[in-house]
Amino acid sequence: MNIRLVSLTAIGLLLFSTGVPWSQDSGSGAEKELRQVLSDQQEAWNQGNLNLFMETYWKSERLSYFSGGTVIEGWQGLKERYEKRYRGKGESLGRVTFSEIKVEKLGTEHALIKGRWNLIRDGEDPLGGLFSLVLRRFDEGWKIIHDHTSG
Repeated sequence: MNIRLVSLTAIGLLLFSTGVPWSQDSGSGAEKELRQVLSDQQEAWNQGNLNLFMETYWKSERLSYFSGGTVIEGWQGLKERYEKRYRGKGESLGRVTFSEIKVEKLGTEHALIKGRWNLIRDGEDPLGGLFSLVLRRFDEGWKIIHDHTSG
């Protein structure tokens, strides 16, 4: 087999299987579904509904979350972290917004979402930072399987 053909085929497969951004004008059903995950998160958080917010995550002990020097494994551990850090003693979760969102496909069953988050809570300085989420398509839809958030 021609070495040039093999090289071109390998490059093509590499480009197809790695992070290739969806065009914002593509009307991709998957991209809309992925953006809806963030919309659902934002709406649930702003309603103070942490249980609904957590439905966007994979309910598995293999879910992973990184923030600063903290590593959390598992859905329940992440929920407890959110409760402790943001709910406090029955306090409001505040108002979160997401911006600068970029969606990339990682094959047919996985995707990467990158962006910026901002959180405003009564009586506190605003918080914010960057995030990257790895999502996987399940029968019930897209779920976050890894969350790396900086603050």
